[in-house]
Amino acid sequence: MEIHLSDKERKDQQIARWTSIIVHTIIILLLFLPLLKFPIPPPGQEGILVSFGMPDQGQGDGKPMTQNEEKVDPTPPSKPTPPQPEEKEEVTKPTPAKAAEAAPPKTPDKKVITTEDPTTAALKKKQKEDAQKAADAEKAQKAADAATAKAAQDDARKKAAADAAQKKAEADAAAKEQADLENAKKQYGDVFGSGKGNTGKTGNQGDPNGDPNADNLKGISTGSGKVGGGLDGRGVKFEPQIQENSQKTGRVVVNVCVDGNGNVISAKYTQKGSTTTDATLRQIAEDSAKKFKFTASAIDQQCGTITIDFKVK
Repeated sequence: MEIHLSDKERKDQQIARWTSIIVHTIIILLLFLPLLKFPIPPPGQEGILVSFGMPDQGQGDGKPMTQNEEKVDPTPPSKPTPPQPEEKEEVTKPTPAKAAEAAPPKTPDKKVITTEDPTTAALKKKQKEDAQKAADAEKAQKAADAATAKAAQDDARKKAAADAAQKKAEADAAAKEQADLENAKKQYGDVFGSGKGNTGKTGNQGDPNGDPNADNLKGISTGSGKVGGGLDGRGVKFEPQIQENSQKTGRVVVNVCVDGNGNVISAKYTQKGSTTTDATLRQIAEDSAKKFKFTASAIDQQCGTITIDFKVK
């Protein structure tokens, strides 16, 4: 006859089945638990007696008799003697020794004394000396750099002071030159301010083909150069012929510099000593001064003046 169970009854049966299996498994494990127990300390091995003898007092090859042999009666016993209890105690004594050996020994704290290798010590000493030398060298380099910077600052201050003094001297010279020019204009104003002629302009009027000493109203201006200043000791190898048709007169002073071969390398008009500021006469004077040729000299550069006087011919 088939029995129909409800879902709740099936669920209860499954719970009962699993509960029974778990409980029986626990009981079986509890029964086997004593067999799995490991004795502490573990049982030791049986020991044996060993006779080391007395090597300092031994004389022959005969072996000493053990305690058991001394106790044995020379007559053979009729019955075997039972083992003595002392021997059992001697056998069981090694058990705690083995247990003690099984226990991890405690290492006493020891003071560790380290010795340094002489090579390592020498290397460390050398490294320390090298580091000290490097520090000293760096310190000396910094001191040298500071001294160099201070010297450079001092040189810069001296140079600035020299430049300022030079500029002041140049300004004073320019002012003096301007004052001399004004005085020269006043001094020669009456002489060169007006001349002979009927053109209504200053200067002398002359004839290109006339006599320089004649009193004609038509002519040309000529000039001659005079070397002075620092070029007094240099001989003149070539002097150009100076001539222009403007009928202007006046004195033009040109500052010139000559190289070692005698060539004029620079020519610049100066107001000092000049009696005219006419641009035409100034340009002609500078161009003519550049054409001068002087004798050679061991001096690389020598400067002086060339004075050119323009007169009407």
